[in-house]
Amino acid sequence: MRGNIGLIAGNGKFPIIFAQAAQEQGYRVFAVAHKGETDPILEQYVSGIEWIKVGQLGKLIKALKQAGVKDVVLAGGITRKRLFKEVFPDLKALSLLARLKHKTDDAALRAVAEELEKEGLMVRPSTLFLNSLLAQEGCLTQKGPSKEEQVDIMFGWRMAKAIGELDIGQCVVVKGQTVVAVEAVEGTDETIKRGGELAKDGAVVVKVSKPNQDLRFDVPAVGLKTIYTMIEARAKVLVIEAGKTLMFDKEEMIALANKEGIKIVSLKGI
Repeated sequence: MRGNIGLIAGNGKFPIIFAQAAQEQGYRVFAVAHKGETDPILEQYVSGIEWIKVGQLGKLIKALKQAGVKDVVLAGGITRKRLFKEVFPDLKALSLLARLKHKTDDAALRAVAEELEKEGLMVRPSTLFLNSLLAQEGCLTQKGPSKEEQVDIMFGWRMAKAIGELDIGQCVVVKGQTVVAVEAVEGTDETIKRGGELAKDGAVVVKVSKPNQDLRFDVPAVGLKTIYTMIEARAKVLVIEAGKTLMFDKEEMIALANKEGIKIVSLKGI
């Protein structure tokens, strides 16, 4: 074995995928998981686990240090709506929050990373063993976008980067060079649904990294659920950022998109 690695686990598949990949590389994985967010199945893929409530930063650090961990990864998010009603900050978390000038995602995550590193816990990229999941550049589906959709792609990309610069979100839904939905606390899937209701059909969904995003954590991610949501919303194009977006269930995702006539385009900075 190559040693221990700590996993600060949020929701979704990402923590489980990371734990599996780390084990395949010969690491023992010790996880700190969040009650009500992390899938309990994670317990099957780690050598040890500590369950905490969202906001218990001191308990999180103590658990990692007691497990003998030196390197840690943050994988999976926390439902942003939960941050308004089900947070249980301990003294260390309250102290950190009091020092923040802004309560944006990036500011909070960077502050947590700095606190971890002050405690001797080195924060590593969440893609550490998962570069194969990062989107490759190009049109990933059989059909490419039409000329009209290409115009919306360029427009949507600029708008998505603009809201990212403000740390509002990572996703916009556009149609006819009009922004019909902007991601905020509700998350990408709800943004797509809301955009679909307004656009009716044929919308373009653009999801990118924020211009100043720390890609050690909060890496944009899409998956099979994204395509199902687009089908429900009758959206027709998904645009993601090559090399900076994780694709879960990639083969199934592309196969479903091809079946439903949805185009997936992966672009590098434009």
